[in-house]
Amino acid sequence: MTEKKKKSVKKKPRKTSVKAKKNAPATPLERAHIFDNPKNVKRLIYALVAVCIVTFGLDFFVKRYVDHPWEEFFGFYAIYGFVMCMFLVLAAKEMRKILMRKEDYYDE
Repeated sequence: MTEKKKKSVKKKPRKTSVKAKKNAPATPLERAHIFDNPKNVKRLIYALVAVCIVTFGLDFFVKRYVDHPWEEFFGFYAIYGFVMCMFLVLAAKEMRKILMRKEDYYDE
């Protein structure tokens, strides 16, 4: 009887897709952040939108006891919160122009 010789088969290197490289774990020196993955950012945005829709919709069912007559309008707190948030962002952009220091401020 003759013994069959085992052929050594070289394994081809595994091809990794671009998607796999994007979601690859960080190197040991670099810690991965939860929001480095774009999929997690989209999940967070969808969750925040869902919470906003639910709280806006609850305005139909929740009886509010208000101090001022304009608080009785449907969606008042959602609209007020959105407008004030936009105001804060725009005010911060303008304040940045006034308060920002030069890049080499501490070197002088």
